[in-house]
Amino acid sequence: MKPYVYITRKLPEETIAEMTAHFDVKMWDHEDIPVPREVLLEEAKKASALITMLSDKVDAELLTAGDNLKIVANLAVGYDNIDLETATKRGIHVSNTPDVLTETTADLTFALLMATARRVVEAAEYVKAGKWESWSPYLLAGHDIYSKTIGIVGMGKIGEAVARRAKGFGMDILYHNRSRKMDAEMEFGAEYSSFEELVSKADYVVSLAPLTAETRNLFTADVFTKMKKSAIFINVGRGPVVDEQALYEALVDGEIAAAGLDVFVKEPISADHQLLKLPNVVALPHIGSASTETRTAMIKLCCTNVNAVLSGDRPKTIVNKEVLR
Repeated sequence: MKPYVYITRKLPEETIAEMTAHFDVKMWDHEDIPVPREVLLEEAKKASALITMLSDKVDAELLTAGDNLKIVANLAVGYDNIDLETATKRGIHVSNTPDVLTETTADLTFALLMATARRVVEAAEYVKAGKWESWSPYLLAGHDIYSKTIGIVGMGKIGEAVARRAKGFGMDILYHNRSRKMDAEMEFGAEYSSFEELVSKADYVVSLAPLTAETRNLFTADVFTKMKKSAIFINVGRGPVVDEQALYEALVDGEIAAAGLDVFVKEPISADHQLLKLPNVVALPHIGSASTETRTAMIKLCCTNVNAVLSGDRPKTIVNKEVLR
């Protein structure tokens, strides 16, 4: 029998052709609706490989549902949805999709920064609502970007790509990371900073930090009070790094000027989420890497990793390298 591969969302047939030629492949029937938990558990009992989304909970129950599972290929850079310890103990490869989405996500990050700073969404809705009846000097006036200071929290490859764009806007660049990035300091003139100094000095605080025990609830009420009142907060990393109630109160109380958010603590968020009621919030549905070209490349990388593992080879991008020993 051919190895069985289950994919938790409906993907274009042409993107998985490499796998369907060699394996028995089945997909969930919907592109936008998540696979029900009970269905995924049943599929995991017989699957040799799973291609999962960041929103799929790949916990110990799922990883131990069957005896055939050899790889979980996550269609994302992040993998905090996966119980890595259990996967490693069971010899299950876990792969992700780094690098191929770096520039696309950096584009979205800077687009969100610009849209929030210049009140682009608010202005577009103003026109559509028929409110534009005259011109005035401060009509929907926003904030300059050129020559301001950007503070990047999480200076991975995406952070470096954002810094490259910030340099083109003549911005001063501060960054905070677990380790210094000397190449970024040389190339972009970026300055390493403590977290406390960064949030107090930056005009734009951009979170690209991964979700870890250390970063969960990193942005608290105390942190927002230390920011400039004119500061704009951008999050394209992970939602749970932010205390959303504290962010809401900071925006309402004028502790910071605005926020641009592509990620939230719980996704998808409901239409009545309190942050969506604020005019100084630009909210996006977690589309950091959502260009056609990049999503296709991510899918193909997942397929490449699955093909490799099920053929007895080393995956191209693996998270838990311990299983290779």
